[in-house]
Amino acid sequence: MTTVADAIARANSERHGALIGYLPLGFPDIDTSVEAAIALVNAGVDVLELGLPYSDPVMDGPIIQAATVEALAKGFRVRDAFDAVRRIHAATGTPVLIMSYWNLILQYGVDAFARELAEAGGAGLITPDLIPDEAGEWIAASEQHRLERVFLAAPTSSADRLTLITEQSRGFVYTVSTMGTTGAREDVDEAARGLVARLRAAGCTSACVGIGISTATQVREVLEYADGAIVGSALVRALADGGIPALTDLAQKLAEGTR
Repeated sequence: MTTVADAIARANSERHGALIGYLPLGFPDIDTSVEAAIALVNAGVDVLELGLPYSDPVMDGPIIQAATVEALAKGFRVRDAFDAVRRIHAATGTPVLIMSYWNLILQYGVDAFARELAEAGGAGLITPDLIPDEAGEWIAASEQHRLERVFLAAPTSSADRLTLITEQSRGFVYTVSTMGTTGAREDVDEAARGLVARLRAAGCTSACVGIGISTATQVREVLEYADGAIVGSALVRALADGGIPALTDLAQKLAEGTR
């Protein structure tokens, strides 16, 4: 199995860096979300980040919130994620990370979730509202089931916290480009460059920047100093407005920023 770290390292060796694409599972329905994820890989995405729909997505902007509300209204359940991951990984071989708020994992059972994710071929978890200090159960489960764990670093994080995040992350550190909710912005916050430099000083060898990236130019700019660029809201909007053809077109354009 190709790990997230392997995929990012290969992208940095062969091109300017990695493109990570986010989509919510179950939007606009489960089968289409699987097809959309596969389309992202075929368009040039190196790592997939698939969100579990959640009723109170505090970090997500309005575009992703609307998509997750629709997915939940159509009956998406956490257990549906494992079959989706299995299908996507079997079709692409690309590392698939689940992004989930921690309460969903707790409700399902941490070890059960980790075991079933690993059995489905999933690479690991991005946990936006879980800090390493409080992640003992997840760290133990991820080690047991050989899953990668991605913690978030923010511009407000102290030097000590950046060191802890770097030590406990596997795959990459999710580098938040600006404070606030997700959503495309005209300019990616300059704070991201400084935060990546601070992470490097803390020993981080794989930092990927997310929140606010929506164009190939922004991808290219981010990859001047980071190992990967994460695009979410722009892809979700393309899928919502124009279906898989529009999603594919945007992903291909974004991938040009890695070359």
